[in-house]
Amino acid sequence: MNHRTTTHRRALAGGAIALAAALTLAGCGGDSDAKESADKPELKVSGAFIPEPTMDDMAAGFLKIDNAGGADKLTSATSDIAGDVTLHSSKDGAMKEQESFTVPAEGQLDFTRGGNHLMFEKLKRKPKQGDKVAVTLHFQKSDPIKVEVPVKEATHNPEQQGESAHGSHKSH
Repeated sequence: MNHRTTTHRRALAGGAIALAAALTLAGCGGDSDAKESADKPELKVSGAFIPEPTMDDMAAGFLKIDNAGGADKLTSATSDIAGDVTLHSSKDGAMKEQESFTVPAEGQLDFTRGGNHLMFEKLKRKPKQGDKVAVTLHFQKSDPIKVEVPVKEATHNPEQQGESAHGSHKSH
């Protein structure tokens, strides 16, 4: 055998080994695909509302995100009514802007009065009771979710008014 034939056979043998390895890994891929789909977030937004703001330049928003799948993160929100929409937490009466919020696997993320909330800043127009405000929620893994958020009376609080914050969903 000459050098060219030997090199060609080695290349073919190397290619066959690489193909066999790729096919073996592809066979294992089904398991990782099943795991990925089990880890995939399944998000649903409910109970969203904005109390009619008392200020002309800012408003707060509240909602619940249920997750029937793997964990995700709410990374931002946008709305055509506001120059900025920021994520905030409130603890012990102190409000603090957050970079993101975890939406736990098989759990929920609640935005409630006195707790986590959206801040609509630099309002382009002041929403009135009865209006609907378009809001888009952006996540680390999931596609954005668009929500039409109703504007309620300034004092609206579902938990104080006997409405369940969890609706008909199971509490985790």
